[in-house]
Amino acid sequence: MLGQSLQKIRPALWAFPTYSPTATKEQMHYALAQLASSSSDEQETVSIPNTNHNGDHFFELDRVEVVQTLNNLIKQPNKALSFFNQLNEDGFSHDVCTYTAIVRILCYWGWDRKLDSVLLEIIRKEKRLGFEIMDLCEALEEGLEGEDSYLLVRLSDALVKAYVSVEMFDEVINILFQTRRRGFVPHIFSCNFLMNRLIHCGKIDMAVATYQQLKRIGLKPNDYTYSILIKALCKKGSLEEAFNVFREMDEAEVRPNAFAYTTYIEGLCMHGRTDLGYEVLKVCRKAKVPLDPFAYSVVIRGFCKEMKLKVAEDVLFDAENHGVVPDVTSYGALIRGYCKCGNILKALDVHHEMVSKGIKTNCVILTSILQSLCQMGLDFKAVNQFKEFRDIGIFLDEVCHNVIADALCKGGKMEEAKKLLDEMKGKEISPDVINYTTLINGYCRQGKVEDAWNLYKEMKNNGHKPDIVFYSVLAGGLARNGQAQRAVDLLNSMEAQGLKCDTVIHNMIIKGLCMGDKVKEAENFLDSLPGKCLENYAALVDGYCEACLTKEAFQLFVRLSEQGFLVTKASCSKLLSSLCMKALISGYLKGGYIDKAVTLVNELLSKGIQPDTHTLLHHCILIAKRVVRSKDLCDSR
Repeated sequence: MLGQSLQKIRPALWAFPTYSPTATKEQMHYALAQLASSSSDEQETVSIPNTNHNGDHFFELDRVEVVQTLNNLIKQPNKALSFFNQLNEDGFSHDVCTYTAIVRILCYWGWDRKLDSVLLEIIRKEKRLGFEIMDLCEALEEGLEGEDSYLLVRLSDALVKAYVSVEMFDEVINILFQTRRRGFVPHIFSCNFLMNRLIHCGKIDMAVATYQQLKRIGLKPNDYTYSILIKALCKKGSLEEAFNVFREMDEAEVRPNAFAYTTYIEGLCMHGRTDLGYEVLKVCRKAKVPLDPFAYSVVIRGFCKEMKLKVAEDVLFDAENHGVVPDVTSYGALIRGYCKCGNILKALDVHHEMVSKGIKTNCVILTSILQSLCQMGLDFKAVNQFKEFRDIGIFLDEVCHNVIADALCKGGKMEEAKKLLDEMKGKEISPDVINYTTLINGYCRQGKVEDAWNLYKEMKNNGHKPDIVFYSVLAGGLARNGQAQRAVDLLNSMEAQGLKCDTVIHNMIIKGLCMGDKVKEAENFLDSLPGKCLENYAALVDGYCEACLTKEAFQLFVRLSEQGFLVTKASCSKLLSSLCMKALISGYLKGGYIDKAVTLVNELLSKGIQPDTHTLLHHCILIAKRVVRSKDLCDSR
């Protein structure tokens, strides 16, 4: 069939200028002789000797002979591809005709991977080759009989996948239009691949539009097409439209698969409707839909996200009662939920239950446990828990190590923290910039600036490039320990490496100088900044309070307020108000100015500034306690 079709190619198709000197024809005949003499079906390299006496490796073969050679090798695809590639390596300029010949052979034999490779080569070289992909389609279509039309479908499928793999989605849509006009459409599997990749790349609307276009060109969706559409609509938050897809499937007499139901359940949970997602799960279970543990996992994660931990735990037990063993994702979500709400004992109980059932824990779960312990002030417990995990052979990554290193640094145990860094190296866990930043911050807090600086040099020698956070910590530490000039020199070094000194670093230096009793230097540093902003002044307010200079802090706050910054600078006012309130109230309490602290809170509220609830509640409690304590003291007198 195809062999006959190849011989019927119209001569006009190959009507173009060629250059074929005698030496070139000898090369061609030499290659043909090699091919003819070999009976092996294995792919081999066909050597074409270079007889060009000018030493120029590039030569121009007669394209008609190249195409005829490829056509004659229709039953020997390995040799055809080897011949095609060898010509390419030796400098022969393939054009639409020679590419069409090899593409036809690859389509005929269904060599999808080889076809993908050739098409990607054309896509990448399209501007230099002098023809377009659609020219290739037209050339392939020439001379084909009806029985060979499936080759065009194979080519369109391959083109869809090739363009999608390099995220050239507009070109894919064009292919769909073009193929429809030629009377055929790609396979539904290729279209599913396209829609899935669009969703993965965040092009949700384009994925939905693609589905609608596929329907218009007469392509019949299968169960996975509908499932992908449900996923796209759920990601958009169009939950009602996603539900209507099930109705559409019913009308098309397509039975939804488990993936469709699970996707819809996940969409409901993602958008705060976990209760409804759980109801859908139970309906599916009653209808004997074979749901996997992932369906239960998304429901458990949804309830944990909504902090309905008791309900989430009930779902976990419900899954077990119905023969579904919850996986590490389900347990992990529950453990992280209990850690987030501060119920570390319950988190440890659930973790123990998980491990006892043979489910292997992971670093993400362990990091949540360790962080929760540290946040509750149980640093000693966190260190012991870390050692317990380590001693029973559980792998602990650099994030887990960093949590414990930070706990050790806060406790002043710098030698143990440094030992932990060396331990990581011994286990072939490469410390990253974050690990070094944690230790350097610890050294700076203890006033061990030289140790911090030596660690900085070690980090650079190990090939780690400092980032903005690292520089801000080290610069702030130097300033806090009275080495302002060294901090400025560090900033100059940073900018020389192409990193821009931002507001965070400036603020760290301002606060660091104040904490090191270098308030005047902090003021001078702020004055020297070319582009001062509200965050910089907020940092000085914070620094004043750290230095117990509550009068100066309040005066600066009032001056900024009178200038209208808290009202008109909406983008900075929330940050400034939060920083000011935390810093000023704490400072007033330290100085015993209870009345001013209360007045400040009232003033912030009267200006429409809403500090976060935790901050307001925390400081009001402190104020109340101080007032009660003062009243008790007066009564006792």
